[in-house]
Amino acid sequence: MIASDAFWSDRRTAGLALAARLRDLPPHPAGSVVVALPRGGVVVGAEVARALQLPLTTWSVRKLALPTQPEVALGALAPGGVILWDPHTAWMFDEHPVLRDQVVEREGRELERRRLLYGDADPSALTGRQLIVVDDGIATGLSVRAALTSLQRLGPARVVLAAPVAAHQSLPALRELVDELVLLAAPDDLVAVGLHYGRFDPVDDAEVLATVRQARRVAQPSS
Repeated sequence: MIASDAFWSDRRTAGLALAARLRDLPPHPAGSVVVALPRGGVVVGAEVARALQLPLTTWSVRKLALPTQPEVALGALAPGGVILWDPHTAWMFDEHPVLRDQVVEREGRELERRRLLYGDADPSALTGRQLIVVDDGIATGLSVRAALTSLQRLGPARVVLAAPVAAHQSLPALRELVDELVLLAAPDDLVAVGLHYGRFDPVDDAEVLATVRQARRVAQPSS
């Protein structure tokens, strides 16, 4: 049963709670991988990977928005040339096709920068595996859906999407892209993901890199 509401002190606490829920599922197949969506999802995903004793990797995705309204998601971009547009808001680009192309190009460069910097998984390394895709919260679901669409093209054996909180209205579209959806809360009236956290500071590149390095050291202890 998914709660209608929940609250965590920070992303790490949410990750521990999410890991506890995931441990209640049947044993995860050998070769399973935790795939965290940068940036905030990496902090949550690292706790999941540590608790489940699974390797952690990243899979970058970028929101597409007007420069004057960066908070309004019009679409999302993911590896492999995946672009999703929100039919309810993407019309805002209709009268500005040149601007739309500029935004896609700019965010494409940023996506590639992050993929290289964070060391996103080689696509071939995810083929045939169970992927536990983790984010710190899902509002419109556009970015997560773009990431899932991109990952599904790789031919994984199974995809589990796990997040502490997601807007209830985003669930039908998400369920079409996964084999299992694991959430701690799915409120009908999600105002902002950050309101479910006591501390929801922006996560920068340095924190992502430090978190990923630590997770990989734990997964590969020295002999």
